[in-house]
Amino acid sequence: MTTVEDSQHEEELAEGTLLSHLVELRSRLIKIAAAVIVLFAAMIPFAQRIFEVVSKPLVDVLPGQQMIATAVASPLLTPFKLTFFVALFAAMPLILYQVWAFVAPGLYKKEKHFAFPLLASSILLFYAGVAFAYYVVFPLVFGFFTAITPTGVEMMTDISAYLDFITTIVLAFGIAFEVPIATVLVVWTGLTTPDKLGKARPYVFLGAFVVGMLLTPPDIISQTLLAVPVYLLYEAGIIMSRIFSKKPEDEEEIAVK
Repeated sequence: MTTVEDSQHEEELAEGTLLSHLVELRSRLIKIAAAVIVLFAAMIPFAQRIFEVVSKPLVDVLPGQQMIATAVASPLLTPFKLTFFVALFAAMPLILYQVWAFVAPGLYKKEKHFAFPLLASSILLFYAGVAFAYYVVFPLVFGFFTAITPTGVEMMTDISAYLDFITTIVLAFGIAFEVPIATVLVVWTGLTTPDKLGKARPYVFLGAFVVGMLLTPPDIISQTLLAVPVYLLYEAGIIMSRIFSKKPEDEEEIAVK
């Protein structure tokens, strides 16, 4: 009968020197940078169109449906900056794949088997966060800001300020939707257990609203729209961690018994 010790000897994790890891990390970073640059170059001819699409949630609720540019170079630079961020978000599948490929040699076979589902889930969750921000958060927040504009004040948003605002919100929601993956990884490393995570629910619920307060504008709508999904995704992360976080040696011990 195969013992746990024999099974552990059969599977040896890939090891390397610090220099080899640094070389591998540099290679991964170069591939990421190259992908972003290629996508950015391909999207540059459509920079103006991309800005029109991204600014639509605000333009639709603005009086006169127009924004302003207070800096001389803003009409040129802002669409290009936005295109770069769009290229960065579009390259996210490759970025996440390179991250997984870098850490994969240090995983057990069982963990590698679950790596692809986690990778696919992380990509889908990131884009789900971006879509949630664009289709749900932006219309509600911009509509709220427009509705509370004081009488006698005309809301005229600068395009540079708008770019800074939306990139912060989109990135915040994209990262926040990765909570289930982060939960699985924390359990995977042995830092905690699904049962302990379950007992921390009240603190996570409060923390979700604190995070929402720090990452979103000072209004209850956007804070709630971030906090509630984060908490629900935390619950999903607990369920996922129970499924994916079982170590190979744990299963072998069960088989031996």
